[in-house]
Amino acid sequence: MNLDYFIDRFSKNREVFSGLARGVSLEQARWKPSPDKWSILEVINHLYDEEREDFRQRIELVLAEPMQRWPPIDPRAWVTSRGYNDRGVDISLNNFLSEREKSLSWLRNLSEPNWQNSNTGPNGTLTAGDLLASWQYVGAIADPHQTAYGGPWKES
Repeated sequence: MNLDYFIDRFSKNREVFSGLARGVSLEQARWKPSPDKWSILEVINHLYDEEREDFRQRIELVLAEPMQRWPPIDPRAWVTSRGYNDRGVDISLNNFLSEREKSLSWLRNLSEPNWQNSNTGPNGTLTAGDLLASWQYVGAIADPHQTAYGGPWKES
């Protein structure tokens, strides 16, 4: 895996999210296109929680302790249980951007990670490479790693 490629994409995406959310009113940030879709604020807070409690944490575990059971997560339930839409836009965005910086620093400091390290859990067997490719969806260039863990990347 070309780690520099991922670091570059993470850096660029950080700026994209910042540009999309800065200057958006709270009313706009809380608006949902339909009841079953997420608002901008829910997406930002989802990214924040995924950044720190899902992808980075799981990759760290797979690289350092592949046999350790992963802490449970429930990202879909967090939207309401953690009150994503009740939060402020700027604080939510700043939280995410801060976590993204931590992720970038962590990725830059990896030394010869074994992307084939794997963990078997409720989502089947996933390698560290699968998790990285799913975290920053890369499709065909992820080969031989799979991106399914990150969920469907199309409107459902």
